[in-house]
Amino acid sequence: MKAVVLCAGEGTRLRPLTYTSAKHLIPVANRPVIHYTLDALREAGITDIGLVVSPNVEAEFTSALGDGAPWGVRISTIRQSDPKGLAHAVACAQDFVGDDPFLVYLGDNLLEQGVAGFVHDYEADPTAAGIMLTEVDDPTSFGVARLANDRVTELVEKPSDPPSNLAIVGVYQFDATIFEAIDSLEPSWRGELEITDAIQTLIDNGETVRPHLVQGWWKDAGKPEDMVDANRLVLEGLVEPQIDSDLPNDVQVAGRVGIAANVTATNSVLRGPLVIGDGAVIRDSFVGPFTSIGAGVQLSDSEIDYSIVMAEASIEGIRRIDHSLIGRNVRLRHRTQPPDAYRFVIGDDGEVDLT
Repeated sequence: MKAVVLCAGEGTRLRPLTYTSAKHLIPVANRPVIHYTLDALREAGITDIGLVVSPNVEAEFTSALGDGAPWGVRISTIRQSDPKGLAHAVACAQDFVGDDPFLVYLGDNLLEQGVAGFVHDYEADPTAAGIMLTEVDDPTSFGVARLANDRVTELVEKPSDPPSNLAIVGVYQFDATIFEAIDSLEPSWRGELEITDAIQTLIDNGETVRPHLVQGWWKDAGKPEDMVDANRLVLEGLVEPQIDSDLPNDVQVAGRVGIAANVTATNSVLRGPLVIGDGAVIRDSFVGPFTSIGAGVQLSDSEIDYSIVMAEASIEGIRRIDHSLIGRNVRLRHRTQPPDAYRFVIGDDGEVDLT
């Protein structure tokens, strides 16, 4: 089986960060989101991966991932020159998948238990399509599936009267019949070819579409608050401390922490779960739970928790920061007494002075 990973979205909900980086390369727990996708596919036994990207980020993905060898996979880049929807992105991969069954994975989705169970179930009982579903409290905000006799009978987009509480997750399995369904589509009101319409076409044509319920948590990391929450979920999975730097006695370390090599810390409190990247410098600061500090970050006289700070950022004199997403090379300083807390979403190379 092959996999098609969709990474061609513009990431508008994550601007300004996505003006300078693809959203799938934003780090969660100091690893780009796309790394978790590659791990999940390899663990499911899928090693032949087509990465659908837009031309403006193709070079960035090639530089970041290469041919996939570090993950034990083979990556082929597939260009989607014109963003015409998820179904159109899948159609762009037709030559790559040929007649083989294949898995489609939205590259900004994170799944605690991966996709191995989904793949195994599909291979044991192949059908035209399979879709992953998860129970949600408010189905009116999602695409929702109606089920009967272990089959999906209808897909409804953001229904006012939901037929179930089962929301569609961004992972699917298809055989080659999906391409015929996509060829028959007309653009939706958004001007796009919708993958849900293509699956509904399969259902209307009498094909079998099987549901698969997600085990563990699922997160669509498409917005800043979702990215920060995904960071929390991944950090909650830390099992035990791993400290690869020598820390002095005036640094208090509590809980599950991951501290890379070459980290310098003085007169600070580091309270997990958290991770701190290679070469970071922490002085006179508090780093609280559910925080990821990237490589080379400089943090002094500040307090931060429940946040992502990307590589080479510098934060000085800010008390206190929470629920924030701070980009690469940001410079954030305060020279006087600040209020109780700030919340930031700051793109790469930004600079903020609070005076």
